[in-house]
Amino acid sequence: MVSDAQWEKLSGKRIFFAHQSVGFNIIDGIRDLMKDHPKIKLNIVETSNPESIRGPVFAHARVGSNGDPNSKCGAFANLIKKASGNALDFALLKFCYVDVTSTTDIERVFSSYSNMVSSIKGLNSGLNLIHLTVPLRVVQSGPRAWVKSVINKPIGGCADNIKRAEYNDRVRTEYSVKDPVFDLAGIESTFADGRRHIFSAGGKTYEALAPAYTDDGGHLNEMGRRWVAEHFLAFLANLPT
Repeated sequence: MVSDAQWEKLSGKRIFFAHQSVGFNIIDGIRDLMKDHPKIKLNIVETSNPESIRGPVFAHARVGSNGDPNSKCGAFANLIKKASGNALDFALLKFCYVDVTSTTDIERVFSSYSNMVSSIKGLNSGLNLIHLTVPLRVVQSGPRAWVKSVINKPIGGCADNIKRAEYNDRVRTEYSVKDPVFDLAGIESTFADGRRHIFSAGGKTYEALAPAYTDDGGHLNEMGRRWVAEHFLAFLANLPT
């Protein structure tokens, strides 16, 4: 639950959200919610110049190149460093599902991200960084998936989501005791009734994007973007600072 006072407090914050396509889905979801709930009053502005921000704002921008998480870390760090004197309240970088796949070197990606975080905090100790888990994709289902399981062939999407789970576990373990962590993957894999959309591999269970939240297997449809946006805004509104 979010009180009127918490919505009012959130509307007074300066937030910078760096992302790619799923991020735009989330922004669309926020706009959907704002139409239905007038108490949510955010000044949403797309800008690649956070140093020019004046007054309360929910600023967002596309950063880096999909498939190259290192480029996103570098672009985000440069933008935040330029805005270091502008008193941002919160800043967050979201990777895309294409940034972590079955061939990804998780240690390399996480090292790039954690080094970027240390660099930003070293220059601006007062900035509150929010960390996000990597979004997911659906896994193959239906008769073809069943046949593959019987003949011991890889089921589409599983290997990629397993790698994403490895990265997400690193984020949760490393940062949940230090900073706020928005578990995007956890939200994407949870139904409204609390059930989880998971699959098994090698004796372990892993999260996958719930099919109801997407039309193309990765991006969020209207239901999915509203679901994620609801949790994202409630998460932001409940932050202690």
